Amino acid sequence: MQDSSVEEILVDLPPSSKFIFHVLSREGSMTLKQITEETLLCSRTARYGLTQLEEEGLVEAAPALRDGRQTCYSVSRRSIGTTATGYPESVLVRPDGLYRQLEEFETDDPEFRLVEVSTGDEYDTGHIPGAVELDLKRDFSDAGTRTIPDANRLETLLGERGITPDSTVVLYSDGFNELAAFVYWALKYYRHRDVRLLNGGKHYWTENDYPTTTETPEVTPVEYEAQPPNDHVRAYRRDVQDALSEDVTIVDVRSPEEYCGDADVPARASGHIPRTVNIEWTSLVRECGRFEHRRALERPFAEVGIEEDDEIIVYCNIGERSALVWFALSELLEFPEVTNYDGSWTEWGNLLDVPVETCENDPEKSR
Repeated sequence: MQDSSVEEILVDLPPSSKFIFHVLSREGSMTLKQITEETLLCSRTARYGLTQLEEEGLVEAAPALRDGRQTCYSVSRRSIGTTATGYPESVLVRPDGLYRQLEEFETDDPEFRLVEVSTGDEYDTGHIPGAVELDLKRDFSDAGTRTIPDANRLETLLGERGITPDSTVVLYSDGFNELAAFVYWALKYYRHRDVRLLNGGKHYWTENDYPTTTETPEVTPVEYEAQPPNDHVRAYRRDVQDALSEDVTIVDVRSPEEYCGDADVPARASGHIPRTVNIEWTSLVRECGRFEHRRALERPFAEVGIEEDDEIIVYCNIGERSALVWFALSELLEFPEVTNYDGSWTEWGNLLDVPVETCENDPEKSR
């Protein structure tokens, strides 16, 4: 639908519908609660405005990712030409944009490769047409721990999937897209030039009735040559230890329970690295699975005093959730000095000579 057609429909709709449509166009997908908070409309008026938009096909509704009892609203594919995510398409692909390009990804052309990142049978039960599979348990694990493959292994994995160093690679996964974010970060570690995430991942795609298939695409294997690693995006144990005595911000992106030491973790010790701040990773993603709009994305970092020029290390348990936060900070907000500590708590919490804190112990206490 062209912009003029949308505007012609909006002319005859009530003011609440116009207001809500422009808010959704600017901010992205939102629940009814988020809409009322953003617009200051009462729930009844917001519901009425949304109903009018749905009847005209300008807004789509889908179950929220965190709570299926809630509904998440977004502008429809019909009217998407008037909207923008606020983030560059060079790193974050809109679902409607991918939908329009599906034919390019369905052909056996190494210029465009779509990759579903999974850990089980999710791919076999249905995936986006043209997508090849990358199984993290099988392909990115060593001795039961998630890790970045070495260069030779990565070259084999990508080459078998028809990916060249010049391929445009679009990644997605289920859940909050954290698995796809981990692979995105790993490819950036090996300096792949053009890699992107599908905003909302598989959840948003399927809940909004975009097409899926169980057919596995035929892909011609190619040669892939990995570039030298870029340690500017990766933190190691020594970097974290050095950061404890330097002006570096360390962000623990796990749940408050994990951070405080009140949850089971894959390590000998529970708690967190000293001098860290806790920003739960799910606070960056909307109920529908898509990233928060820019102002909301910036808010949790601003609230703890993190600024754009700060040197930042993020971590979780095995580097997946923190990869999503790294993506938000480095790629969406374009903070220049962000690294992901993929050893994370699985490594730190099993060491014998490093300090650990809980929310109850003495900040100076170490083991």
